[in-house]
Amino acid sequence: MSTVITDNLTGKTSAGNVTITSEGGAATQSLQQGVAKAWNNFNGTGTIATRDSFNISGMTDVSTGQTKHSFANPMNTSDSFVASGWCRVYGSWGYFVGNNDTPMTASTFEHATLGTGDTQYDAIYATVSINGDLS
Repeated sequence: MSTVITDNLTGKTSAGNVTITSEGGAATQSLQQGVAKAWNNFNGTGTIATRDSFNISGMTDVSTGQTKHSFANPMNTSDSFVASGWCRVYGSWGYFVGNNDTPMTASTFEHATLGTGDTQYDAIYATVSINGDLS
């Protein structure tokens, strides 16, 4: 077994293009498309606070169960990324949904954390992951 140690990995034909071949060799995936461009693990109760994050410059407590995240480095467009996540609200698992009233922008997105009966709750634990294209 060999080990490769490097500080920089560059595509052979394009500096920003590195492709990974699947275990079976039949499919390929662009490394740039497959990694998270931003993520956040936060407490949404009381004064909201990030536990740890990547490419998140700040959060805004919009209302009960609604949080707005700002990117440190923006996405390419409002249509060039997806957000997914999960949450824990008051002793049970909740879920994460986008906010239809506030569209995503290249610099921000807003979501709601919901529990039983689709009621919005401030989440004790919440995580979000963003995949897509940085500008």
